Amino acid sequence: MDEPNVYPKTEEVMIVSVWRYLAIPLALAATLSIGSAAELNPAAVVYKLPDQIPWGPVDTHGAQNAVVVGDPTKPGFYMVYTKWTKGNHFSHPHFHPNDRYIVVLKGTWWVGSGAKFDPDKGTVAMPAGSFVTHYGKRVHWDGAKDEDAVLLIMGEGPATATEVAEK
Repeated sequence: MDEPNVYPKTEEVMIVSVWRYLAIPLALAATLSIGSAAELNPAAVVYKLPDQIPWGPVDTHGAQNAVVVGDPTKPGFYMVYTKWTKGNHFSHPHFHPNDRYIVVLKGTWWVGSGAKFDPDKGTVAMPAGSFVTHYGKRVHWDGAKDEDAVLLIMGEGPATATEVAEK
């Protein structure tokens, strides 16, 4: 009579052995990743997470700003997040003394130029990822229509705005 095979099949032994060797390193890696994030040297890297960026109130034109670098009211480089809130909110024709460089981070930003203010027929849509230059002392206006638009605006201060009479 044949004796019963009391030993597991070779495949089963290999699978159990592989898992046995992987279980401890995987458990250790999971434990370390849960409890400890890397500590960055603040002398080398400074950061703010999105919920740590202080946004100002929404202004009368429907824009909200958060200064992230510099001070746009003073001479020198600055970077500002600007959120144009949905609902056909626009600035009116104006210009700045210096060039400004803008990246559309989220949504669609609508841009017009010249003193004739016409958001319906006088604007061009700038979707997320667009790069725009507003040249100093050149009249423009901008805003949002049916969705919020979040921008990163960079330039040299002071970043004053001079209103222009609408035509």
